[in-house]
Amino acid sequence: MLVTSPAFKENASHALADAALQKALARARTHFQRRRADAAAGLPEFEDLRARAREIKDHTLAHLDFYLERYAENVERAGGFVHWCRTAEDARAAILEICERAGARTVTKGKSMLTEEIGLNEHLERHGITPVETDLGEYILQLRDEPPSHIIAPAYHLNLDDWEKSFREHHTGLPPERAFHERRDILTEARKVLRERFLAADVGITGANFLIAETGSSVIVTNEGNGDLTQTLPHVHIALASIEKVVPTLEDAFCLLRLLARSATGQDFSVYTTFSTGPRRPGDLDGPEEYHVVLLDNGRSAMLGGEFQPMLRCIRCAACMNHCPVYGAVGGHAYGWVYPGPMGAVLTPSLVGVDQAGHLPNASTFCGRCEAVCPMQIPLPQMMRHWREREFERHLTPATVRTGLGLWAYVARRPTLYRWATRAAAATLGWLGRKRGRFASLPFAGGWTGGRDLPAPEGETFFARYAKTQRQGKA
Repeated sequence: MLVTSPAFKENASHALADAALQKALARARTHFQRRRADAAAGLPEFEDLRARAREIKDHTLAHLDFYLERYAENVERAGGFVHWCRTAEDARAAILEICERAGARTVTKGKSMLTEEIGLNEHLERHGITPVETDLGEYILQLRDEPPSHIIAPAYHLNLDDWEKSFREHHTGLPPERAFHERRDILTEARKVLRERFLAADVGITGANFLIAETGSSVIVTNEGNGDLTQTLPHVHIALASIEKVVPTLEDAFCLLRLLARSATGQDFSVYTTFSTGPRRPGDLDGPEEYHVVLLDNGRSAMLGGEFQPMLRCIRCAACMNHCPVYGAVGGHAYGWVYPGPMGAVLTPSLVGVDQAGHLPNASTFCGRCEAVCPMQIPLPQMMRHWREREFERHLTPATVRTGLGLWAYVARRPTLYRWATRAAAATLGWLGRKRGRFASLPFAGGWTGGRDLPAPEGETFFARYAKTQRQGKA
């Protein structure tokens, strides 16, 4: 997937001016928030589960080599194959080799952000293999040749008329007089078209929400059942997962599963939670003849033991972006790569470099809502600050920003000067803005006043008010 993160500001400006996108964002913005809040309130032990989940992932990451080796041993014991891949190129090559050996011409795919990360669809197409997305959101995006804008609701940015237009353009074999009144009509048509693709597929590719070291199982979570059809109907099932998805035991996996759906969609559990362990065994009614797991690093191991290791606790629930005011205003495509929102603002610089994605950790109000709702208690604002520090240290920030910060630092290190300067500034701005109470434009504040007014100061500075309060308290 092409990285356009360096153009985040331009992307965001286009998104804010896109009436259709703003309509879609406004409709969906509060839906996830309300459902997540209700789900958390309905589970008395929700906060205890968060603390336990954090402990599970921290322990696993501290012993990641051990649990990965144990997982691989159990996959092979069950008759499966494990492919260790350091880079995206390695993963693409491994998957292509499996598909070619199976003589595949059509491949069905469950929703997987990791396949977006490695550009798998384009790679398969270049080698004469047709990938078919089977998640409803991913399917329409494939028809429209668009990337996902959300990690659990990939077509989050589309409205009903977008769906109808795309289906009419691509499903030309269906009656033109058919009507699309509601979501059910979309589902019925997609089910009819995709059923033939499921039956024709030679290989099925899914992601994995969790990998269980104790049993060698992979776990997928869906609401449509497409994942089950993808991994049971074809002769070969390939599970693609990044190395941090492993957890020690079944019990640990269930702890995380109790948090995942509640944090993502507000459900107690997703409609389908499927555990796969090896290929079909004698007596099984369905299942693949071959089972492969492609384990991908692609920069994750470099995060271990450092400031950004907590990001590897992420279970891809999207709660952070569902509650982020920046994501809620510009949507996912503005972030310019696979992972949007607060989690993308930390993960994307880790995987593609802060020189490419430095705008993302700066696109934050630091309101802290992302960390407050994260089921894994990931300190996202703290890590975004770390990326800002890295960006500053490497002189990647604009000269005007560096000069401004340098001036602020000079004043801030001198308390007397700082208090004098802030009092003078507050008094001057208060006097200048005394008539309207706000400024429509102001030198050196164009980034703020370009989109909103700046309130004029109405009283003392915080330090002056605090000092007065302390004196009154002692009187």
